[in-house]
Amino acid sequence: MYQVKLFSIILCIGISIIYAAIMDKRNSKPDKKNVKLYTIGVYGSTPDSFFRKLTDNNIDTFCDIRRRRGVRGAEYVFANSTRLQNRLKKLDINYLHILGLSPPDEIRHIQYSQDKEQNTSQRKRETLSKDFIKAYNDKVLQNFDFKSLIDQLNALNSKMVVLFCVEKSPAACHRSLAAEYLNKKYYFPVYHL
Repeated sequence: MYQVKLFSIILCIGISIIYAAIMDKRNSKPDKKNVKLYTIGVYGSTPDSFFRKLTDNNIDTFCDIRRRRGVRGAEYVFANSTRLQNRLKKLDINYLHILGLSPPDEIRHIQYSQDKEQNTSQRKRETLSKDFIKAYNDKVLQNFDFKSLIDQLNALNSKMVVLFCVEKSPAACHRSLAAEYLNKKYYFPVYHL
């Protein structure tokens, strides 16, 4: 009788440990060894150099986090949405438009005002203003459904993911803020192309 009770107790403990491990795995963050996160801008790139960066780094999923998916200027026509998607398809790179990570107009205007004060343009900007960073963190990143994004990436079996916007310097673009947030929340290593 004593052995049966002891066996029952050990069995219950074992089942509890296995159940806890399964639940922990379900609720765990993705393994940082499985996903690498990159960022890329288009200013200063040629079509060849831009797409070479993607292929050289084995990018399999391209996340466009622009609000308006067009770029002014003939030299950047390759980054306009339809042409960009067509080229990525030929390279066998998944395309996602993640509108929820783009700053809304009221936040963009905070940066435009700062650019005007600094007498610079979006193409020449080197950093983001503190007010823009705070507004983007508070209104975009804190409210974005990252679980849905992770689910999309998992469904595509994404391993090498790039966040795309237009600015040349990551520090001048919201993509660096989104990448930093993903690094902190999911431990994805981040590389700027």
